[in-house]
Amino acid sequence: MAGRVAQFRTELKNRRVDWESYLKANSGLPGPRANLELVEAVGEEADADLLWRLSASSDEFLALCGTAGLGRLAIDDRDKVLRRLNELASDSRWRVREGVAIALQRVGRSSMPELIAHMETWSKEGPFVQRAAAAALCEPPLLKKPAEVRRVLKILDRITRSMAATRDRKQEGFRVLRQAMGYCWSVAAAADPEGGRLLLEKWVRSTDPDVAWMMKSNLSKARMSGPYWKPLSPR
Repeated sequence: MAGRVAQFRTELKNRRVDWESYLKANSGLPGPRANLELVEAVGEEADADLLWRLSASSDEFLALCGTAGLGRLAIDDRDKVLRRLNELASDSRWRVREGVAIALQRVGRSSMPELIAHMETWSKEGPFVQRAAAAALCEPPLLKKPAEVRRVLKILDRITRSMAATRDRKQEGFRVLRQAMGYCWSVAAAADPEGGRLLLEKWVRSTDPDVAWMMKSNLSKARMSGPYWKPLSPR
């Protein structure tokens, strides 16, 4: 992947102008997988004005590129960038929502405690924003320090409680959050087995059908296949 990113970065530098037609032509869309190497290259090479403009594009791939690239700009303008990412977290296009998670993870690579602090606030908002928070935090390379992982687990616990208290579950936001929480718990729990197990033991006993589905989905992941997790049995 690194080689392809470097190749795209070189090609973008050489073009200088008319990036948008090049991005569309090399997007990989329509198709099952967008060109994420090109997305990363844009995030490294585009100037701030272009990233902001792309993030507002009606074209899904251009908006993905711009949104993901905003993570780089957060180093110098955290508040403005995070406000925009918060808005884009509820975009109707799922690839743009993925771009939000990519951007936030870049913030986490710069300062995980800062990302966690912001995501603690996001976890109290609506389901699309909660989904962005969970997806951003539950990235294995970010979950290295026990104290930080414990804070992430508490965020997942708060989100799960809010889901169990939700009555209207037919909205798209609830569906995408449920899907994300079907794997996020396992990522965080694997990073802190002791703390993760305590919370999972609580939630596997839930009679809520959506929570039960999430727990079953998490416990089916390969990362949870070791003997330590075997006694846990979802409903």
